[in-house]
Amino acid sequence: MDNQGLSSYFQFKNVNWPNMWSATWETIWMTLVAMILVAVIGIALGLILFETRNKNGFWYRLLNLVVSVLVNIFRSIPYIILIVLLLPITKNIVGTIIGPTAAIPSLVISAAPFYARMVESNFHEIDNGVIEAVKSMGATNWEIIWKVLIPESTPALIAGATVTTISLISYTAMAGAIGAGGLGNLAYLDGFQSNNNSITLVATVIILIFVFIVQYIGDAFVKGTDKRGL
Repeated sequence: MDNQGLSSYFQFKNVNWPNMWSATWETIWMTLVAMILVAVIGIALGLILFETRNKNGFWYRLLNLVVSVLVNIFRSIPYIILIVLLLPITKNIVGTIIGPTAAIPSLVISAAPFYARMVESNFHEIDNGVIEAVKSMGATNWEIIWKVLIPESTPALIAGATVTTISLISYTAMAGAIGAGGLGNLAYLDGFQSNNNSITLVATVIILIFVFIVQYIGDAFVKGTDKRGL
């Protein structure tokens, strides 16, 4: 096999296509499962940060401080380091440190704080007059959350989720380099370590296509939910 020069990238006969499709589905599965968990946890953390930011009372301030510090810490740790740091926890949670399932905890813990800050920022952009008007009509905090905060910020939440999903796709590639499966694992083991540049190229193109699809779907949902576009 000629693995030197530009032509080495286009020797597609050296690509094991069943393995490529299997790795593609592993990447899609990791991304979707992680993003669902990230969305739930991120919105919850964002709500806590938003609701406790300007509240009086020791416990409100303490909760805001604790959540804010944890979000900042895990948002700041480089993902490749976080994977290694969480290996013992991953082993306890899923029973293994190898395979797509083992990547989920680190993917969620790395992306949820990032999305939480987006959610908090999106809630702060809502016109405070709208919130005050709803409060004056006797709405409870839960009613404000479900009838004002989330509906009014839906386009921004979707846009943030789109950006986070794309970040998760790149994270799955990094996780694959240490045995998490997916296209990153295939590109590293069968591509880089085996000097098979065509596998690396195909895996890269599939990831790019995946990113473009996610961005297109996200943009479509943002446009469809944005009242200002009506």
